[in-house]
Amino acid sequence: MSDGKIETSTLVAGGLAGILASACCVGPLVLVGLGLGGAWVGTLTALEPYRWIFFGIAVLALFFAWRTIYRPVDQCEPGQVCAVPRTRRVYKITLWVVAALVLIAFASPYFAPLFY
Repeated sequence: MSDGKIETSTLVAGGLAGILASACCVGPLVLVGLGLGGAWVGTLTALEPYRWIFFGIAVLALFFAWRTIYRPVDQCEPGQVCAVPRTRRVYKITLWVVAALVLIAFASPYFAPLFY
């Protein structure tokens, strides 16, 4: 796999694991926010026991993305994606945005009850 695909796949994996880690709490909140309510919304907690596993996967994926994105430029061969300054900047920004979203998603069970 090329460096760009590795960086992108680890970022996507981290974001997806973060979403799954918060699915038990953010899912019902989003549905209620969209006006889709009812007693069945309260039963969307099937993924809650796996929340810590998904959070661990998200942190692991973000660690590998960080390690790949922040490696020294001299380890990149000329012409590779990691050697292009603009691409490196975009990947760094994306990494920190995804990390913030994972943190917000993981913390959502603690502040979600304030909204409903």
